[in-house]
Amino acid sequence: MNVLPREKQIQVITALVEGCSIRSIERMYDVHRDTITRLMVRTGQHCMSIMDDLMQDIPAGTYQCDEIWTFVGKKDKRINGEDASEIGSQYIFVAMDANTKLVPSYRIGKRVPEVAYGLMMDLRERISGRPQIITDGFKPYQEAVRAAFRGNVDFAQLIKVVREIGSHGLHREGYSPGKVVSCYPTPVIGKPNQRDISTSLIERQNLTIRMSMRRLTRLTNAFSKKLDNLKAAVALHFAYYNFCRIHKTLRTTPAMAANITGTVWEIGDILA
Repeated sequence: MNVLPREKQIQVITALVEGCSIRSIERMYDVHRDTITRLMVRTGQHCMSIMDDLMQDIPAGTYQCDEIWTFVGKKDKRINGEDASEIGSQYIFVAMDANTKLVPSYRIGKRVPEVAYGLMMDLRERISGRPQIITDGFKPYQEAVRAAFRGNVDFAQLIKVVREIGSHGLHREGYSPGKVVSCYPTPVIGKPNQRDISTSLIERQNLTIRMSMRRLTRLTNAFSKKLDNLKAAVALHFAYYNFCRIHKTLRTTPAMAANITGTVWEIGDILA
């Protein structure tokens, strides 16, 4: 079996986490795309283990949660009855500490209550103490937070009223975002701090995710062809983001800010 030299593996993984596509890496480093994919999946699975092992007993803070859309194989309008259930829209549900910028929990799946519940249960298992959680107006979060934290939480939602305006002033077209005309901070459980009811930081995190993973770039052919590949790429991204990438505001990595590790990790530290 052919095995890439470790230096070449580091180059390939570095390019992946910096937003390069698999085919562009193939051209840059003369490594076949199938080899790159296998390395990404193996490293991503290793990153899942790293996150599971180290994201434990995190002191409770203020967590902003949101979802970012992508798709596997094809978009929903092209799905037919012969396609597997994983084909079509997928959402990355993300929970981020507003202070340390750490992402201790995420889930990938359809935009359904079960996935929101899975995110909250995973977050509950990884933190200690009473957290404050802020989400958008996605209704299933309410039952998910209640079931996971059983009242030991301060929870609020930021309800946004969006007016969708297209080129003719009537409908939303393409990827043009609707205009937010008003926001309503809405406490749901406990006594969340009114000043903290915001989703600005997690929405900025969505931009980081989309810019750092080529498969999430819109209007390209770099989308995920398999759900397992998407899961591996997302795990690789968050391990790199938490442990290796220095946050410009913090001037350290999120994992160091959260006292999970005392050093900045290198790419070699997350290789399988």
